[in-house]
Amino acid sequence: MPTGSADPVLDTLFLPLASGALAWPAAGSSLFLRARGGVALNAVREHRPVCEQGFKPWADALARDGFAVSESNTGRFELVMLLAPRQREESRALLARAVAQATQGGVVLACAANKEGARSLQDDLERLAGPVHALTKNHCRAVWTAPLGKAVDAALLEEWQALDAPRPILDGRYLSRPGLFAWDRVDAASALLATHLPTDLAGQGADLGAGWGYLATQVIARCPAVTGLDLYEAEARALALARQNLAGGRLAPGLYWHDVTSGLPRRYDFIVTNPPFHQRRADEPELGRAFIAAAAAALQPGGRLWLVANRHLAYEQALASGFASVRKHADADGFKVIEAIKAAA
Repeated sequence: MPTGSADPVLDTLFLPLASGALAWPAAGSSLFLRARGGVALNAVREHRPVCEQGFKPWADALARDGFAVSESNTGRFELVMLLAPRQREESRALLARAVAQATQGGVVLACAANKEGARSLQDDLERLAGPVHALTKNHCRAVWTAPLGKAVDAALLEEWQALDAPRPILDGRYLSRPGLFAWDRVDAASALLATHLPTDLAGQGADLGAGWGYLATQVIARCPAVTGLDLYEAEARALALARQNLAGGRLAPGLYWHDVTSGLPRRYDFIVTNPPFHQRRADEPELGRAFIAAAAAALQPGGRLWLVANRHLAYEQALASGFASVRKHADADGFKVIEAIKAAA
């Protein structure tokens, strides 16, 4: 999220600290899980919170703003803050991580939008760590614990820490975990694209927004002339699973934790993609258009893009400006499959 954008959840998270209901610990002694950059975070930079963010565009934004940021962190902190995800198992696992990474006598502070499970967040934190305080504003709720000690339910803590562990799905063929896009199934768009992939894709290719690896496995299985495949994925938790899901196969793929909208580092003979069209809840079709632009720039002359998208997303103009020919191969169940070919040299 751009650091100048409105972010009510982020703003509300820091209100207990701004009001004096909570005190900041010494600089560098706080951890911010699922951190997002923004005006509210920049305003408290003197406290030097350690930021954890596995989504590459937001991690890059935090780094540009001068914060220490990593994909994961195993230290312990006097204050652990978090922006709770919507998926319940993932949220509970993150709360358990926060409690586990807080020092004895430390505090966990969490926030969510009311329409994205704020009341459930409060109930879960209370079950895990004992009585909590709450503050509501901006249609959001910030909740925080008393200094952690004997009130923590150790058995529940252990149970919830395992809730988002990788697990087999689809008869054990793949590993996935709660909170990822279509984490427990093959999403309908990717399934439609896989069904219509031609078997004559060849050479070096890329999968943009590869998720936990389903589409990449289908490319490798269906296209024997493919000699290499690079996976680009912005969510580190998904990319780690893609590595496992493609291990031991015919090809050893390249895996890149990468923001596709910033462009690609090399050229390709073909690209496949089921591009994202939102980063939070609202549709952001410019994301798909940015994926199309990145693909057009990275393809060799005559290279082929195979894309699936929601039927209502108007990508045709972006495709027409970057490719010599555009053809729709399927239109079903609310999705469209499109092949675009770059002009030959």
